[in-house]
Amino acid sequence: MHKLDLPEPSFDEQQHSARLVEVIKNEIQATGGWIDFARYMQLALYTPGLGYYSAGRQKFGEQGDFITAPEISPLFSRSLANPVADMLSIMQGGDVLEFGAGSGAMAAECLYVLEQKNVLPDRYLIVELSADLRERQKQSIAARVPALIDRVHWLDRLPGQKINAVVLANEVLDAMPVQRFVRTSRGVQCMGLAVQDNQLVVKLVDGDDELVERVGHIETRLGRSLDVNYSSEINFNIQPWLQSIADVLNQGVVYLIDYGYPQREYYLPERTMGTLMCYYQHRAHDDALWYPGLQDITAFVDFTALADAATAVGFDLDGYTSQASFLLDAGLPALVEQQMQADLQQHIRVVQQMKTLTLPSEMGERFKVLGLKKNIETDLPGFGIRNNLSYL
Repeated sequence: MHKLDLPEPSFDEQQHSARLVEVIKNEIQATGGWIDFARYMQLALYTPGLGYYSAGRQKFGEQGDFITAPEISPLFSRSLANPVADMLSIMQGGDVLEFGAGSGAMAAECLYVLEQKNVLPDRYLIVELSADLRERQKQSIAARVPALIDRVHWLDRLPGQKINAVVLANEVLDAMPVQRFVRTSRGVQCMGLAVQDNQLVVKLVDGDDELVERVGHIETRLGRSLDVNYSSEINFNIQPWLQSIADVLNQGVVYLIDYGYPQREYYLPERTMGTLMCYYQHRAHDDALWYPGLQDITAFVDFTALADAATAVGFDLDGYTSQASFLLDAGLPALVEQQMQADLQQHIRVVQQMKTLTLPSEMGERFKVLGLKKNIETDLPGFGIRNNLSYL
């Protein structure tokens, strides 16, 4: 393992990781001595009871490994709730469907605002595979809006029948397993894992036709070949995931919020090692093999590929902008003004939260919002200040 400036996990944590490593080794052995990186990432994050998102460790907030916007400030979720309310009104009802609701903070605040506006959804549906996170979400929602907890339903998969809904996915796409590739002098190679001296090691194999074709498509769009030894990622899961959402929606909108770039920035010549990042106790690094199961593994989102996939499955692209522009258009300034009428300490706290959510040096420009719609004529709220669809 690499020497990293990271806190040493406890003995119990190391044992937990060792059990997951054995599961991964067994799969490598069962599949001929090699698995691709996407499969490794799937196992590291989602193996039942052992994967990072499937086990019981604290993940969000100060005591976890990272902080998402809903944990930074309720202003984020309250701002987002305004476009949600508008669209529920336009559809004359329907559901809210949230993927991977984290701590439940966003669901709780959205429901609070929607109740205040008298536009509650018929149901607030949460697709969440982690039993541990489901329990935390229930506690968050029950504490914030106890009278609305019966309106919330947890799902293992999307509903079987068609629905009208506003779909929310905040920091969901970055946790999807990605395929990693390297452009070598031999062509496109696929990065994966093997076992050597009883340790997990990275091993390259020749890319299959699909990977070679996708890299070629990226190079064609960029108008240049990627340099030799250039390494990056492709998310092959985006289109099937969007297809499943399109299939279940009779009428609806989708707000996708995540950190990422349009394709020409994603594959910049100087970004030679891709965008993959790992997080452990608020420290970021790039060693995806460090204690599997104890750290988050993420990749930035290619918003051009996301937009292509959305149109391919039948969505209309409606807006693409920075998180800062989206929140400002969605009503953040008015919310801040209300909060500032409290005492000085509250004033300082709210100003700092707004800065974190909107400043370019913080989350404001690094995070983007893509708005999709199906069978909706109205322009989606949130993109009135700046709509950068042409950037994609």
